[in-house]
Amino acid sequence: MERVVEILKEILEIPSPTGYTKEVLSHIEGKLNDAGIKTYYTNKGALIAGNHPEPELVIAAHVDTLGAMVKGILPDGHLSFTRIGGLLLPTFEGEYCTIITRSGKRYRGTLLLKNPSVHVNREVGKKERKEENMYIRLDAEVEKREDTEKLGIRPGDFIAFDPKFEYVNGFVKAHFLDDKASVAVLIDLMLDLGAEALEKLPVAFFFSPYEEVGHGGSAGYPKSTKELLVVDMGVVGEGVVGKETAVSIAAKDSSGPYDYEMTTKLIELAEKRGIPYTVDVFPYYGSDGSAALRAGWDFRVALIGQGVHASHGMERTHVKGLLATKELIRAYIEEKFGP
Repeated sequence: MERVVEILKEILEIPSPTGYTKEVLSHIEGKLNDAGIKTYYTNKGALIAGNHPEPELVIAAHVDTLGAMVKGILPDGHLSFTRIGGLLLPTFEGEYCTIITRSGKRYRGTLLLKNPSVHVNREVGKKERKEENMYIRLDAEVEKREDTEKLGIRPGDFIAFDPKFEYVNGFVKAHFLDDKASVAVLIDLMLDLGAEALEKLPVAFFFSPYEEVGHGGSAGYPKSTKELLVVDMGVVGEGVVGKETAVSIAAKDSSGPYDYEMTTKLIELAEKRGIPYTVDVFPYYGSDGSAALRAGWDFRVALIGQGVHASHGMERTHVKGLLATKELIRAYIEEKFGP
């Protein structure tokens, strides 16, 4: 595996549904600190990495993923749930998951349709996959609500779904490539650049913990920031031109156009350096950059990212797309501040 894929596999295996990102952020913090790269947390819980005291360019990706939360305990001891972010329930049906209690205990379970056996329910294939028709089957000997309460499970506990990582023929398949693929790219790039270079480069890296619920990138940037380059998944599907083996440069998403000068420079650099890329418009999409602009931050914002197929479901990208994204970020840094 390329190192970027190894890093991606590492962080995919650490659960981080929005609101429970402390474990993955701690892992990233340790990995960067071991390489001599300084880190600190914002009040809101974002992790900022870099060795320059006054960064002008901030490069952001989000560590939080889709997930769920225990909503209640059903009469038979199993669990009702509420989604965190835009979890695509038909895709996650049948997936294994971990219930993380507030006391740190962990239990396993499965997301299922209620009364899921075809041998007793002829309507299984017709039922709409929505929260009220589904539940978490708990892998514990429970028969009533009190049995589950004795385990220490309660409403508000987080539910993290297994990523199902697989690497085949250069393709990376997993849940939550949005946006851990970009996080892996940023870590890989920082390790390439090294601590000494990052002391000279006025660049910082921002790992956001709340993007999937819309407000992740709304606060916490260094005051010296002049530009924000957001790295998030590029959309692959009908009506867009993105592909898994290239980096997508977003001219516009549902929040409006991104900065003209930054976007144009990114296109020019991709052309000049022979980096596989597409320019695209994403119809149903928002980013940490959208949140930052709505919050009133006075800096320019652009958006790029490796193409990801089947977003919010069983996602897939390619190592070529990961490396293209990394090389475009590197090119942009070098263009602004020199090699």
